[in-house]
Amino acid sequence: YVVVENASESLGLLASEYYENPSRNLKLIGITGTNGKTSIATMLYQCFMNLGHPCGLLSTIKYSINGTDAVSTHTTPNSVRINELLAEMVSAGCEYAFMEVSSHALHQYRTAGLEFDGAVFTNVTHDHLDYHTDFKEYLYTKKRLFDGLSSDAFALVNKDDKNGATMVQNTKATRYTYSLKSVSDFKTKVIESDFEGMLLEIGGTEVWLRLVGRFNAYNVLAVYSVAFLLGKEHLDVVTALSAINSVDGRFQNIKGGGVTAIVDYAHTPDALQNVVDTINAIRTKNEQLITVVGCGGDRDKTKRSVMARIACETSSRVILTSDNPRTEDPDAIINEMMEGVEPQNFKKVLKITNREEAIKTAISLSQTGDVILVAGKGHETYQEINGVRHPFDDKEIITKNLKLIKE
Repeated sequence: YVVVENASESLGLLASEYYENPSRNLKLIGITGTNGKTSIATMLYQCFMNLGHPCGLLSTIKYSINGTDAVSTHTTPNSVRINELLAEMVSAGCEYAFMEVSSHALHQYRTAGLEFDGAVFTNVTHDHLDYHTDFKEYLYTKKRLFDGLSSDAFALVNKDDKNGATMVQNTKATRYTYSLKSVSDFKTKVIESDFEGMLLEIGGTEVWLRLVGRFNAYNVLAVYSVAFLLGKEHLDVVTALSAINSVDGRFQNIKGGGVTAIVDYAHTPDALQNVVDTINAIRTKNEQLITVVGCGGDRDKTKRSVMARIACETSSRVILTSDNPRTEDPDAIINEMMEGVEPQNFKKVLKITNREEAIKTAISLSQTGDVILVAGKGHETYQEINGVRHPFDDKEIITKNLKLIKE
């Protein structure tokens, strides 16, 4: 019999031992933060595949091993599954693995026993306060990733986020920073941007990317910085970056009938603010921005009114709808969102619980040149109601109804 103080941590250590700690045979990079984890991990995978390196990916959207994809079940899977996947990567000849590391995973010691060669911090904003006791606990849980790094690893943090310095307070790793606004080790500048992509200057080289928005400029810079820190040549990296495609459900652009629709996973106040700010920086203001947004059930309730307020302050019209209500009443969720709508914005808001009808209504209200943002679900192809996942894809609904405009 073995008495353990923390069963979850012990399970992680045992799983690593059982699989002969596959993380030692890979360059393993972890990415943590509230927003940007999926984009950075996925773009790193794409970038290194473009550079000719066999590699693996563990992300919210999918698990990939040198070009072969599997369905993702969690942002960060349980410790046994992590080690199993990493072992498969080693067997497949992968040299690098890029992995999202969620606060839940760190709190539950799912990554115990893994040896990270580098870690990236994106930002910390309002999220998961239904799980963590408060913001400080959420912040310091993410910090565990950096506390566990060895002196041979690197710690890369977003200097434009005030919490970046906190992340690396006790780390043994070599510290680096990236930013758009501050003095840092790695910087980039947005030269041009429209709904088709943006032109960045990185390390004195201009590169056009099929990605949009300052938040994506941060993501791209993080990818470049990691590649550089892993010893890749500057021109090889920017060339590989230029071939990267947008991540599924992250600022995806769908056009039809003279209307531009954007699907984004934005499900936190900060993420929604970033997306609408990006759209408003590009559009001429002679057209409408119609935003369709909801909030998930059985999750942090305090962000519901905040997200509705942001949508109303930045959009021409707003339709509040259902997201994944889970076990909650979707109408009650929408009513809680309405608490953030100020009186002067009441007239611009519609409440349509049925998400498909909400999207159809947004399209019917649109005119040539207008922009429709459908936020919250992004890559998800289901809607979870009372424990049942029903098929639902924002992109399919939008595409079908935009075609009707043409007809």
